[in-house]
Amino acid sequence: MGGKEKAQVRPPAVVPDEAYLALKQNRIRLFEQFKDRQARERIAIGGDPIRITLPDHNGTVKEGKKWMSTPMDIAKEILSSKLAASCLIAQVNGEPWDMTRPLEDNCELKLLDFDTVEGRATFWRSSALILGEALESLYGCNLCSLSPCTTSAEGFYCDAYYNDITLNESDFGRIQDKARKAVAAKQPFERIVVSRAEALECFAENKFKFEIISELPDKAITLYRCGSLVDLCPGPHIPNTSFVKAFACLKASSSYWRGKANRESLQRVHGISFPDSERLKEYEARIEAAEERNHRILGESQKLFFFNPLSPGSPNFLPHGIKIKNKLFSFLRQEYRDRGYQEVESPNVYNMEIWEKSGHAMNYKENMFTFEIDKREFGLKPMNCPGHCIIFKHGTHSYRELPLRIAEFGVLHRNEASGALTGLTRVRRFQQDDAHIFCRESQIKDEVKSVLEFIKYVYDKFGFNHDYELELSTRPEKYLGDIETWNKAEQQLREALLEFGKPFEINEGDGAFYGPKIDVGVFDALKRKHQCATIQLDFQLPICFDLTYSTEEGTEKPVMIHRAILGSFERMFAILLEHYNGKWPLWLSPRQAIVCSISPKSVEYAKQVHAKIYKAGFDVDMDTSDKKIDKKVAEAQAQGAQFNYILVVGEREAKSETVSVRLRGSREPERPPVSIDNVIARLRDEVAAYR
Repeated sequence: MGGKEKAQVRPPAVVPDEAYLALKQNRIRLFEQFKDRQARERIAIGGDPIRITLPDHNGTVKEGKKWMSTPMDIAKEILSSKLAASCLIAQVNGEPWDMTRPLEDNCELKLLDFDTVEGRATFWRSSALILGEALESLYGCNLCSLSPCTTSAEGFYCDAYYNDITLNESDFGRIQDKARKAVAAKQPFERIVVSRAEALECFAENKFKFEIISELPDKAITLYRCGSLVDLCPGPHIPNTSFVKAFACLKASSSYWRGKANRESLQRVHGISFPDSERLKEYEARIEAAEERNHRILGESQKLFFFNPLSPGSPNFLPHGIKIKNKLFSFLRQEYRDRGYQEVESPNVYNMEIWEKSGHAMNYKENMFTFEIDKREFGLKPMNCPGHCIIFKHGTHSYRELPLRIAEFGVLHRNEASGALTGLTRVRRFQQDDAHIFCRESQIKDEVKSVLEFIKYVYDKFGFNHDYELELSTRPEKYLGDIETWNKAEQQLREALLEFGKPFEINEGDGAFYGPKIDVGVFDALKRKHQCATIQLDFQLPICFDLTYSTEEGTEKPVMIHRAILGSFERMFAILLEHYNGKWPLWLSPRQAIVCSISPKSVEYAKQVHAKIYKAGFDVDMDTSDKKIDKKVAEAQAQGAQFNYILVVGEREAKSETVSVRLRGSREPERPPVSIDNVIARLRDEVAAYR
């Protein structure tokens, strides 16, 4: 759990002391003081008529009053009471907005419920505040951060500093009871805007909040109140606590302030909540199913990989695990050949000069492994992009060569916080199916569309069956380059997505500072979303490395497209292992077949069958032990093995030079036995069809 080894557990009867309660009351007093001032200011400037357009309701236009009318008022006008009550947040001109926050001018208004990504994120953000209020009230802790989960995309957590108290599952009942009381009280989520000095005054005694506020720009800061809790939060939030019909604590774990091991040890409580109890039951059923598919458990039982504390976050792949990785490599290498990519290899270690030139030294150094050689600083590469810029710059290029597509399965290292390491999904050492396309501005659309088709092809072969989402992220507030170039690039991405033909969402202002991007999220067999593939435009690195190509008139700088389809091999390995529940399709399986002898008399023939199938290029094992054949078949079908084909041979098969075929999961063998050549042809056909 972190912190001291012999931490005390606060007895249930103990509550925060009077000094702590006095600090909370003072924070509430300040909040109410600032809220009253804000209300007076709004009355003074409000009341003028405004027009509110609702694009999702046939462009309906409603009249409202400036600084007085709220999205909730409009929802009650145009929707039934039941539908209005389901609205969690609004979007005003694309900006997330509280349902109870007054509208400030003419605007376009959208109303969002729990079945939207934004609605769920808001619901869980608000639930985190309910959890935070319960923890403050029960334990007198210093809240550090409250947030919807970004890793699993479901639920929320609360980080807090507890001095000498350690929480565990025995505390959950008490916490949940407190949260349910807040829900029953229908506590509103109230929003105010204050100056940085006023925010510092509110959180003077909380060194964690004080640190955050001190680093913020000296401009307006948003605070929220929910019951006895006042918190620093950008929002938005749901209208009140009664919207949360089901609430549960999931687990307690340790974390570090700001994810740094040299900072204070905190405790993190994870939770989940829903607008109805039925969804909670469905969630619990999914979690139970997910635990059964946990890639760490499956990986151990199938002898695919393991971790060792001598190298945290760095997986050791065993022979069967490497078979799967190599099949993924081979699959992509063939596609690269067919799609005009050239594979390269760049160094693992670079002088820090390259990272200073690329900007990573300033923005990413704390996530790098660095060391000194001959009194000069070097670093293990966390990404391949700068190395590929050096490769491009090494030669001279004409516009006739573009687009130039280079790919690498490079080994990367990132110094992830130890508390964030999670099986294969969050590691320190990994490989990416990384590629960079150097092209002209006029080629962006065609190249992006080509990558989207590539992604579709690969994901279909994995069995994701079109079950993925696309999101276009546009120019952020802080960006490099000129607006005209950005606008052209964004338009080409939009056109590529439209021609690709799959619906996509636009995430305004969430692009990287160096260019817009497309992210692809896939859904596995349990409908969990995983962000894997990405396509990012980059106008900046070609400038940093002075990359050029010759044209008819002189020279120009190429546009650089970063793209990954699997993301990291390790993460995709984990996703596929859980998606298939360990039952690998034949083309990826590390255990494609096993030959089982019925008796000692058929052992020699079993060896001949094994040798012939192995020579044909398949991963085949053999069981010639003295176990009963039923036992051999059961072991071959067990979770730790999951052989696709079980080939049984006895004296009859030896005489006829055939094998008895049993498929994974089948109770009976196929009839009649078939020749070895027939089996090999069948295996080849299935692999060729990616089955």
